[in-house]
Amino acid sequence: MSITRIMASLAASLLLLTACQSDKSESSGGSGKSASLRAMEQVAIAAHKCWIASKDPAFRSYAMANELNSYSGNPRFLLVPKKDYGGKPLLIVQARGGSSKVEVFGPLMDDAIGARIGSDIRRWQTGNSSCGEIG
Repeated sequence: MSITRIMASLAASLLLLTACQSDKSESSGGSGKSASLRAMEQVAIAAHKCWIASKDPAFRSYAMANELNSYSGNPRFLLVPKKDYGGKPLLIVQARGGSSKVEVFGPLMDDAIGARIGSDIRRWQTGNSSCGEIG
């Protein structure tokens, strides 16, 4: 096989591979980010501002473990005991794959603070980053 034929065959193969790839800009709003990552960034920023940085007494004994850059495609953040950062997560907030739907679960959802967590997450998902009640 001549070098010209090999080069032509390689060029044709590359063209076919390029044509088969999906356009990621449509599902990411042109930002290069998935819908799940965009949703979780919005929620995580508000959660950090309202729960952690504000020193809200209801969240004083927790630390936030940010896992937005997950290779699993499920960006998330965790609330863990402040004194045991590597301990069992008490709250998991995540979105899966290409969905902007945020899931919230863990033992804290069964505590008295669970209703507030759910309310805050729902509000932040809509783009309203206000902190609501504190304390």
